[in-house]
Amino acid sequence: MEKTEQRAVIKYLHLKNMTPKEIHADMTNTLGNNAPSYSKVKEWCASFKRGRTSTEDDHRSGRPCEVTSQEIVDFVLDTVMQDRRTTIRQIAQTCGISKSTVERILHEKLNLNKVSARWVPRMLTADQKRRRVQVSQELLVEYRANPESFIRHLVTQDETWVHHFDPETKAQSMQWKHQGSPAPKKFKVAASSGKVMASIFWDDEGVIMVDYLKTGQTINGEYYANELRNLREAIKNKRRGKLRRGVWLLQDNAPVHTAQTSVQAATSCGFRILPHPAYSPDLAPSDFYLFPNLKTELRGKKFQADEDVIEGVEEFLEQQETDWYRKGLQKLEERWTKYIEVRGDYVEK
Repeated sequence: MEKTEQRAVIKYLHLKNMTPKEIHADMTNTLGNNAPSYSKVKEWCASFKRGRTSTEDDHRSGRPCEVTSQEIVDFVLDTVMQDRRTTIRQIAQTCGISKSTVERILHEKLNLNKVSARWVPRMLTADQKRRRVQVSQELLVEYRANPESFIRHLVTQDETWVHHFDPETKAQSMQWKHQGSPAPKKFKVAASSGKVMASIFWDDEGVIMVDYLKTGQTINGEYYANELRNLREAIKNKRRGKLRRGVWLLQDNAPVHTAQTSVQAATSCGFRILPHPAYSPDLAPSDFYLFPNLKTELRGKKFQADEDVIEGVEEFLEQQETDWYRKGLQKLEERWTKYIEVRGDYVEK
């Protein structure tokens, strides 16, 4: 039944001196789930008791429709361009129009959406962006000349801290719940002070070597130079023929990597150091691929000692198939391409 028909029935039964409760029971018995609610029956009975005769909805004046002219659209755009953090309410007050009209103009006319700013490692200068583009172009040309050969030569490396406990993110703690049940609570927890520094060297076949910094030690040029000499021995034992083909080392330009002793060690080992622009962790496969996946896996787990952390890291690295490591290195091509397109600006991870 239509709403007006239901109200006519309520009116008829009300005139028969039936109570709202009796009317609701009668209609429920006949219409089942399509019957109006008891509160609605009670509301209309009260209206008829006060003398109402119509079963139609009351006329609503509402707010007159606003004509969205090009002048108003331009005015809204100018207001937003002057302050990109302004709210819809503030725009409506400034322009003298309704919030619904502002929303329609922003989304339908101007195709604008309000988003949060993203954190970037550093505000890059024009020269730094130019260098990022230049390096991307050089490596992209070399990669596309023979992708298979490029990947086979590549060895990449970086260091990262792994905490005894790193709390899970808000997204990781999401869980299903019924509509009426209370939302789960999550208490803010900081990462533990206990941590292990892991230096991971890997290529398209997997991990070649992992070095864990011992307590009390620091990584300097001499320490890293010794790591490179150990890396050469690991490649010799695990990747037969790779040294003969040539090892291309992709690392960031951290001071320990660019120190004279480190560069000399890389040269004496026969490694070619590929160029890497400053402040570019988003160009290092370990930073944009391996480490995020590793820490996502370990986040939320509690380790009692350094040995437990090391075991957790080793377990994750061993579980990954060869194709997983290869996929991480192949992502370099799309990153270099993207950097050239955005003229050296940072790219989302």
